[in-house]
Amino acid sequence: MLRVIILTICVWCLASAAWAQNQISSVRAAPSGDRTRLVLDLKSAPEYTYFSLESPYRLVIDLADTGNNSDLSKADISGDLVRRVRHSTPKNENAARIVVELSRKAAPSVFPVEPDGPYGHRLVVDLIDSKPTYTQTPSVVLDSKNNSRDRDIIIAIDAGHGGNDPGSIGRAGTYEKHITLSIAKYLEDKVNAQPGMRAIMTRTGDYYVGLNKRPEIARKSKADLLISIHADAFTTAGPRGGSVWVLSMRRADTELGRWLERTEQHSELLGGAAEVISDNASERYLAETILGLSMDHSMASSYDLSQKVIKELKGVTRMHKSSPQAASLAVLTAPDIPSILVETGFISNPQEEKNLNWSDYRERLASSMFNAIKTYFRQVPPDGTLWAAEKSRNLIHKVRRGESLSLLAQRYNVKISTIKAANNLNSDTVQIGQELTIPRT
Repeated sequence: MLRVIILTICVWCLASAAWAQNQISSVRAAPSGDRTRLVLDLKSAPEYTYFSLESPYRLVIDLADTGNNSDLSKADISGDLVRRVRHSTPKNENAARIVVELSRKAAPSVFPVEPDGPYGHRLVVDLIDSKPTYTQTPSVVLDSKNNSRDRDIIIAIDAGHGGNDPGSIGRAGTYEKHITLSIAKYLEDKVNAQPGMRAIMTRTGDYYVGLNKRPEIARKSKADLLISIHADAFTTAGPRGGSVWVLSMRRADTELGRWLERTEQHSELLGGAAEVISDNASERYLAETILGLSMDHSMASSYDLSQKVIKELKGVTRMHKSSPQAASLAVLTAPDIPSILVETGFISNPQEEKNLNWSDYRERLASSMFNAIKTYFRQVPPDGTLWAAEKSRNLIHKVRRGESLSLLAQRYNVKISTIKAANNLNSDTVQIGQELTIPRT
């Protein structure tokens, strides 16, 4: 009799498992603008219904033919709208009921998503927040009455991906979005510690910012440079090494045309020139000329800086590409801001994934980018900045045969360390023909 009962239970369990075809593999939620996106990763296409409850606010999702044994306590949740995700009593033994506990009212939009690349079937829930909490990046404002010094050089730092967009995923499960944010924060600290520089982050946490929104944040912050940080990936584990990317000419021409069509933003890009050319029959021609010059300057500056970044990165990691690469990348499309994208390595390569998970290595990558940025802006500081004012007060000396740092320090009555700091020198060696900035005491 006991054997019959055991056999019956086993058959029932097998039948239940066969009936509950679908399974929830993971749950994640992250804010993005005025909404929080909740994603349920599933084994197969979901069959679902949902409804909302109040006092307290909840969203209830019923999944048919789905197992209810997934561990929702491990859900990856960020932001303050979604408090937690849990199981509740299902409609029947072959269904799963998911309860999303909310901190305030939110309007749900629920839809399934087909498999795409590394992602399988998903059920996506967009929760339109009744009281969104935006992470605003403050604009840089200089009050000449209260601040007598020249403005800072503004560096916009973009940590790639974020929120519901994890980016590439390494073989050990490393998310690109976490690596890029860590490197970006190291770089932010180094920039902010440098007198005359200030960092602006396009994102400061694990949330998604649209690709076109990122250069917009840089522009509103009056940035002098946008540097976007990423980690590469490939279908095999072999490729490795860093690379630096700039905007391709084809994309540049497309973006230039797009900006010309948006006449209401001419004043934003052209400044005072917009008043001169307004209400003029040749406005479009003049705008095209000025915008074209602006983009040419930005692209030339981007290429120059990218070469310096590659030179510095070589001291930290091997390079997959030894020269700047051009591509049609949305984050690089600001026509008035020099912009580069740095691929710090292949997260799909086991050794590089291991390196990127090492905090000291990430800081060294940030240091190499910072050194390149500092070298570039010491040479060509933007007008109106503290560094431009300092450069105008300094002397430029071209090294001749027989001259050394100690000789120049004695001649100009400055310390050797001061000359080295002004020129970002790591040794006392100078070369014939090298131009050195000699700070005035």
